[in-house]
This record gives sequence, structure tokens and C-alpha cells, in this order.
Amino acid sequence: MKKPDIKQNPTPKQRYDITLRIDGAPGSFDSVAGSVDYQVSNGRCVPLTPISGATVVPQEHIPLTLTHVSVNVYKGTLYADRFVDEDYYGLGVCQWKLVAAGIELKIGKMDFSPSIFLKNIKAGTPVVTYFSKHFYEESTKPDAPSLTDSGRARREEYKDPTSTFSATLTAEEITP
Repeated sequence: MKKPDIKQNPTPKQRYDITLRIDGAPGSFDSVAGSVDYQVSNGRCVPLTPISGATVVPQEHIPLTLTHVSVNVYKGTLYADRFVDEDYYGLGVCQWKLVAAGIELKIGKMDFSPSIFLKNIKAGTPVVTYFSKHFYEESTKPDAPSLTDSGRARREEYKDPTSTFSATLTAEEITP
């Protein structure tokens, strides 16, 4: 199955500003980057793969540019209607949906990766993710392994809840 020519919406209107606030981190990060995931929500518009018979829905992963606006705050913009709904395979219109926005806070070989999913983006509900300060401190050592930590929803899930920092992601819909 060949990959269809997926088109970006030239005039997206469903704009959300994403704010990342980092509280209590033991230091700064080498880099802060983001990405947004989209996928087709109705698999019936996609043909079955020849051998397995599975449906592999199209997905797109695009960068989310973040601007450092203050000591521990970053902002970026995403569009829920980034891709054009279209009949890519002759089986009906494929409908794109925003899945989530993810952030990578990189220090040494460690990536701290909070995410905010569509439900929270549309509701404007903040998502707080907690991370271990111990992992941060260990990641700066020369022999530290490369790891990704997606964090935890509650500080109490750590052995030492007082030795954590948080990343809060909030979305605000911006109407034209």
C-alpha cells in the first residue's frame, strides 16, 4: 500500500496555544522541544494490508515550536485542523484528528516527556506530570544511560514525593 499524498490545511482555524510551565526542576534543560501527533480517526477509509489484513491508518508527527517566554515557561501553537480530510484511497473520506502534543525536556541523555491529549486540549484542562529529581541529577553523569521518562500523574507515586518536579501543560483555544 503506497502512502497517500497527505495535504496540510492551508487555512487552519482551530488554533490552540500550548503553555508549558516547569516547577521545581533542579536545573535547566539542554533543550526543550515539542511535537504534535495526528491520525486518521475512521479506519474504514483505509484499505486492508495485503498479507496481514490489518488496517494501518495514516499518522503524522510534526514539530511543535516552543518559545521560551520566561524563566520556566514555554509557549507554542498547534492547530487541531492541520490536515485536510480527503478520500485518499477511494474508500471514503479519511478524517484527521489531533491525538496529542508531547514535549521533550532533554538533560544529558535523559528525556522528560510530558504530554497533553485531545480531551484536555479541547477542555482547556491543565495536565500536570511529575518527574524524579533523582533521575534529573543522574542524567548529567557521563555514564548515564539514555532514557525517556514520561512521568507520573501524581507526586505520591514516587518513593520520595518531595524530591520531584512538575511540568504543567495547558491549552487555550484562540478564536479568530
